Amino acid sequence: MNEVTNTILQRRSIRSYRNEQITEDQLNTILLAGEYAPSGMGEQATMMVAVQDPEIIAKMSGLNAAVMGADTDPFYGAPTVIVVFADKDRITCVEDGSLVIGSMMLAAASIDVDSCWIHRAKETFETEDGRELKQKWGVPDNYIGVGNCILGYRDGELPQAAARKPGRIVRV
Repeated sequence: MNEVTNTILQRRSIRSYRNEQITEDQLNTILLAGEYAPSGMGEQATMMVAVQDPEIIAKMSGLNAAVMGADTDPFYGAPTVIVVFADKDRITCVEDGSLVIGSMMLAAASIDVDSCWIHRAKETFETEDGRELKQKWGVPDNYIGVGNCILGYRDGELPQAAARKPGRIVRV
């Protein structure tokens, strides 16, 4: 099997992180993969905001948790959060942002950085505090949150893959 397929088969969503920041080179590699993700009509109408400031991550975590009515850390202690936004005026905005996150997660796995997709970015950045963060970061008003890609080094063993459900492939 080739390297890409092996990375896909080995990648897992990690929900427990060590208190250790990823390197600048690793972050740059992951962001580059996001930049090169496919997009509808090649429009590249997405933005990534890489957050490593613990205070801002804590604020975003609180906003995200409030959306689901919880008081836990939905970012699981990850030291890096990349928020992906997309132009809501593009018909493929959610798909484009999803491809960015997927590409970043695979790139992360290929360089021994763990990741997980965390939802509720749309709702988080529709709040007053979320809109203030978007404005501070220079994210246009017409861009919606698609998802959060948390990054770090797992605290514990790599989980085993769940068994694949049968009947998900149809060949015609």
